[in-house]
Amino acid sequence: MHPASPTMSAVHLLAVGGPPPRPLELLITYLPMAMIVLVAWMMLYRPERQRMRQHQELLTSLKKNDRVLTSSGIYGTVANVDHDADRVLLRVDEAGNVKIAVTLSSIAKVLTDKLTDKGEKSSEYGGGEAGGAA
Repeated sequence: MHPASPTMSAVHLLAVGGPPPRPLELLITYLPMAMIVLVAWMMLYRPERQRMRQHQELLTSLKKNDRVLTSSGIYGTVANVDHDADRVLLRVDEAGNVKIAVTLSSIAKVLTDKLTDKGEKSSEYGGGEAGGAA
């Protein structure tokens, strides 16, 4: 065997043995890590999962004549919903009867008509079928 240096024997003693950690020391060591994981889950994962659940409910309740906005920014009215084929047919222009087919998951939100303070009906996107563009 080689003669052990004082540094080597101290490192060896720390690595090999020493008294086992007490429960309070373990708690103080691991509690901050556990709290960080819990806070990260509360702030990141949970709200995203809730948002995904709400979007899925929106897609399952989609029906004909709903006004929608796609994730690419296209406004339209639902002409047909085919849940099995994951496809929605949107009417984007009433005058020309222009229709486009998009995937069901590309529907970002359903637009609703709201009553203003004066009791007038106003559309959420403020215009006709093509988003108020002339």
